[in-house]
Amino acid sequence: MILSVVGYGDPVLRKVGEEISKDYPDLKGLIDNMFETMYSANGVGLAAPQIGLPIRLFVVDCAPFSDIEGNTEEESKVLSQFKKVFINAKILDEEGEEWGFNEGCLSIPDIHETVYRKERITIEYYDENFNKCVDVIDGLAARVIQHEYDHIEGILFTDKLSSLKKKLISKKLNNIMEGKVFTDYKMKFSTKKGR
Repeated sequence: MILSVVGYGDPVLRKVGEEISKDYPDLKGLIDNMFETMYSANGVGLAAPQIGLPIRLFVVDCAPFSDIEGNTEEESKVLSQFKKVFINAKILDEEGEEWGFNEGCLSIPDIHETVYRKERITIEYYDENFNKCVDVIDGLAARVIQHEYDHIEGILFTDKLSSLKKKLISKKLNNIMEGKVFTDYKMKFSTKKGR
């Protein structure tokens, strides 16, 4: 089932997510719906707060990044098969050089800005079967995870921009809050006029 993506300005996007147990109601169904919602919006990641749930859960599928120009053959192969579920994730370490990449977000449509993040992470999480994992991940997959991880910490990519950049996009952000934006996927806005 395709769910509505919560737009910028909704308080749920600013909450630190709560941990869940393997008995969370219909967890498998929720994960399936999150993947379906992400694919229908052409995303590479989706966190539970983006569908209105303040819990520590996100999904990623980096396959769309596998054919980016400049990828090595090995990077492309890793990205094409990088589909994971992260439950109760905790980033244990971020290391390496910071590098910039043009990021966007399904909750903040029509805004793309360069964000700097560390190149490698060590992350502890539970998979969809509640097996505990600790992985070291680098490159674009690490970036997608860092972006989604920020969501379960109540952080948005726009928070990482300079004050000048924030000023330049403030009108666009207001338009999103008011629902004055067109997307080809279902969205729910916090202060939509006439609601």
